[in-house]
Amino acid sequence: MKTLPVITMTMMLAACTPRIEVAAPKEPITINMNVKIEHDINIKADKEVETLLEKQNPLASAGG
Repeated sequence: MKTLPVITMTMMLAACTPRIEVAAPKEPITINMNVKIEHDINIKADKEVETLLEKQNPLASAGG
């Protein structure tokens, strides 16, 4: 009769064992980012080169 309480206590203690599980998610992780990139390109040229470019193509002028 003494074994019944021991078995009962053992089963109760085993049932209270904490369980930690680390698992990968089933769906991929998505990160939505709003990114705005702006850039300016400035080219400086000698007057001789600028004149040559204007003669070759008036649209290629530096505009300055």
